[in-house]
Amino acid sequence: MLKNILTLTLVTLSCSAFAASNTSAYSKFVPQGWKIVETATGDLNRDGQVDAALIIQQNNPNNIKSHDGLGSDHLNLNPRKLLVLFKTAQGDQLMTENYSLPTENDEESPCLADPLEDGGITIAKGLLKISLHYWLSCGSWYVTNNSYTFRYQNNDFNLIGFDSNDFHRASGDISEKSINFSTGKVKNTTGKNEFAETVQPIKTEWSTLKNKYQIQLQDIDFSEYPEYQ
Repeated sequence: MLKNILTLTLVTLSCSAFAASNTSAYSKFVPQGWKIVETATGDLNRDGQVDAALIIQQNNPNNIKSHDGLGSDHLNLNPRKLLVLFKTAQGDQLMTENYSLPTENDEESPCLADPLEDGGITIAKGLLKISLHYWLSCGSWYVTNNSYTFRYQNNDFNLIGFDSNDFHRASGDISEKSINFSTGKVKNTTGKNEFAETVQPIKTEWSTLKNKYQIQLQDIDFSEYPEYQ
């Protein structure tokens, strides 16, 4: 038992040291008065090196506002940035950045939870995914999950996929949309229900985007709900 506890402790300390080392390695990309709030690592350009995506947030107390109405008592309106770094022989190199990630709280929607709390960034199979979770404690029954998938190609991070899931907390109804920008195909799924006691008929419809989109990571506005047609 003691041996297992010791092993677990050593593993925990090693992981903590590794995380601290990684954070320290990226600190030169973090402006003074900012902090790293999330990190994802993986090979983004298929060169066998460990690249990274960081979400950084300003740490300015003047951007934390008192709030008397419904929702949180204090609203953290500190801006966030997304940074993407490539590992090179000369060290980490900043490849692109985005300034439009939603803040922890929203002054116009004080009941909105932090979209990154149950969302965030991941790197898997050479793809960068940014997921945003929209849940309001008042004013709406809907919970929405939006996920953006980017691939590094032609020396840029291009949006190749968008997935959206809407869940109604009262009825249990679920609707889903999945867009493949490489093919222009759109998949819409309805008929799912979280509370159904029996299997419900699920309807899937396929369509094609009317417009062609070539959207790069640095240009996308994550603060706006996308309408791709």
